[in-house]
This record gives sequence, structure tokens and C-alpha cells, in this order.
Amino acid sequence: MGIDVAVEVVQLRKLAAVRRQVPFGAVGSAWRPALDQVWAFLRSQPGLRTDGHNIFLYHHPARRNDPMDVDFGVEVARSFIPSGEIYETNTPAGEAAIAVHRGGYDQLHAAHDAIHQWAKSHDKTFAGRSWEIYGDPSDDPSKIETTVVYLLA
Repeated sequence: MGIDVAVEVVQLRKLAAVRRQVPFGAVGSAWRPALDQVWAFLRSQPGLRTDGHNIFLYHHPARRNDPMDVDFGVEVARSFIPSGEIYETNTPAGEAAIAVHRGGYDQLHAAHDAIHQWAKSHDKTFAGRSWEIYGDPSDDPSKIETTVVYLLA
């Protein structure tokens, strides 16, 4: 079954995040230590996070093989004072291509692939930012939902 791609106008989402420069293909080993820092910070800030999700914001380099800046973050309800490596950022707003992946993270690339194929067939270009919005965790991979978003140029 294919993954549907939709075009929507998205609003910014405010994040508490840690930025890392990550080589292509190394997100899997970089995300947990970064998010552990963010979650430790959020536990010390009552009310900063209400029901926000983990969001990984990718800043795509001009050359695909260069390391990429990635903001490993959690959606927050308001502005805050930065602390250590934790800082405030947001996802961009604007027109975006969106695909929802349902299943294990080992197959998440299928949503990215679907968006890239859609963009090629519709003569669309990306604006250098994409992000993944992680749904609620589950021990059952069939219940895991991750939304993949690419800002369009």
C-alpha cells in the first residue's frame, strides 16, 4: 500500500531543542542523548510542555553528503529562557508536503521516499527544511504514527 502525500499550509510549532550536526544516516545514534537533555529540562519547567510531541527538525545542507544540523526537540506551550544547550526554536510555517507513516521506525524512510517521488512528479522543490512529528509511543509497531513534513519552496 502506498503512502499518500498531501499539501497543506502548516503553522509554526514552538520547540525546546538541542541542535546537533549529524552525518547523513547517523540520526539513529544521535537523537536519544539530545532528547534526554530536552526532557530533563522540561521536567524542571512546570507547564512548559502540555501535550506536545517529539519533533526532529532537519536543516538540509546544500550538498547532500555534508553533515546536517538537526534540532531534536519537544513541542512546548510557550517561550522560555534557554538553559545550557536547550534553546527555543520552531518549525517553519508555510506550504508543505506531508505524509503520515504508520508502523515501525525502521520503515519511516518510506514516507520520505513518497514525498520525494511526489515532488518530482509534481515539479515541486523543497525549501531546505523538513521535520518528523512523532506520535505517542507504543509497543505495537502498527500503532506508531509519525508525520513527515517537507516545507515547499
